[in-house]
Amino acid sequence: MTQAHELIVGGQRSGKSGRAERLALRWPGRVVVIATALAADEEMRARIAHHRATRPAHFETVEAPLALGAALRQVDRDGTLVVVDCLTLWLCNWLMPLHGAPDADGWHAEREALLALLPRLASPVLFISNEVGWGVSPLGRDVRHYVDELGRLNQDVARRCARLTLMVAGQAWTRAIEDDIDV
Repeated sequence: MTQAHELIVGGQRSGKSGRAERLALRWPGRVVVIATALAADEEMRARIAHHRATRPAHFETVEAPLALGAALRQVDRDGTLVVVDCLTLWLCNWLMPLHGAPDADGWHAEREALLALLPRLASPVLFISNEVGWGVSPLGRDVRHYVDELGRLNQDVARRCARLTLMVAGQAWTRAIEDDIDV
C-alpha cells in the first residue's frame, strides 16, 4: 500500500477542495491539480472558472475528464504532489456523458488501470470525491448504478490510500486506513 495517498470525501460544499488546497500549500515541491470537470452549462463554467481563479498561481493544472491514469503517469515524479479534483465528476463523465452513450467497457478498463497504478506512483495523490450514498435512494436505474459505482470506487481508492478524510461542514475528520486487505 502506498503510504502517502489520501482520499478526501464529503458532501457537496463540505470543504473537500479547500482541504486539499491547504494541504498542497504546505507541500515543499511541485503541485499538479488534475481537473476532471467538463463545462456542460453556464453554472458549471462558472464553478470551473472560480476554481481556476482561486487556485494558487504556482499550481499546475492538467485537464483529464476521462484519461485519469494517463494524466497521473504524465505528471508523476518524485517531489510532486498531485490533487485529483474529482473522482465524482470523472465517473460521471464515463457513466453519464454529456454526449453519446455511457462507455461501460471503457470505464471498467480505466478504473482497473487507475487502481493498479496507484501503488506504483512516486507522487503522493490527494483524491477528492463526493460521498453521495447517504441521501435518498435515487429513483432511476442509471442514477442508482452511478451511486453504486461511486461507492465502490471510493472504497477501492481508499484501500490504496494511507489516510481517509471525511469533510463535514468545513471540518476534517482524518484517520489512517487499516491494512485489512492485500492490495
